[in-house]
Amino acid sequence: MILSTDREQMQKNAGTLHFILDCVSAQHDINAYLSLLRRDGSLTLVGAPEHPLPVAAFSLIPGRKSFSGSMIGGIKETQEMLDFCGQHDITSDIEMIRMEQINGAYERLLKGDVKYRFVIDMASLKEN
Repeated sequence: MILSTDREQMQKNAGTLHFILDCVSAQHDINAYLSLLRRDGSLTLVGAPEHPLPVAAFSLIPGRKSFSGSMIGGIKETQEMLDFCGQHDITSDIEMIRMEQINGAYERLLKGDVKYRFVIDMASLKEN
């Protein structure tokens, strides 16, 4: 894991990654992430920031890097992605919340007080 707010980690890992899946929906420096890619590396954006992300041409051109976007896939594509992640031990950090915590989670989101992606425990819906 690379902490993007840690300049030393970012510099140490520059040019090392084949692929980055960017799920960030807030404004962020996409060029910093592109610097982590090795030659012919790809970054795919699935987050949807409110405003356009400025991309410096020289973040892409010298390393023949690719920057693309993707919408959420259907059930088949989602299952393929989950199977791939399972086979390659790819996990994510989440914060599990109960259904009744959704308003508090939204307030935290507005304040920027979220470290991981929220996941709603749907079993808590049955309990209400």
